[in-house]
Amino acid sequence: MTQLIYFSSASGNTHRFIEKLGRDARRIPLYLKEDTILADEPYVLFLPTYGGGNGKGAVPKQVIKFLNVLQNRELIRGVIVGGNTNFGAAYGLAGDIVAAKCHVPVLYRFELFGTPRDVDTVNEGLDQFWLQQPTLATT
Repeated sequence: MTQLIYFSSASGNTHRFIEKLGRDARRIPLYLKEDTILADEPYVLFLPTYGGGNGKGAVPKQVIKFLNVLQNRELIRGVIVGGNTNFGAAYGLAGDIVAAKCHVPVLYRFELFGTPRDVDTVNEGLDQFWLQQPTLATT
């Protein structure tokens, strides 16, 4: 079961973090001209924060395109965001923006491509998070 969807820029920081988690994940396409993916089950969204700290353009346009699809917004359950502490108060701002718009929690923030401790914390946290989610009744 895929429970992770992520966007990673050309720098690959978020992609490297996802790889270290060792979980199945689907990637939102890098280029806007490509068709976005469609979520088919509840998921946690991983994304980087763009910009130099002023907040403008913090959410990558590819993530906005993905979340503009109603089904993708309906299935999001949480956000994990990468950022750079050099951005000060705007560290991880993209996660705050997406979480507020989609009415889901920011589950974790990591810097750049994360540390081994971040990877362990996120893996443990995801296991606990999914255990706490209501199961969907099948008909």
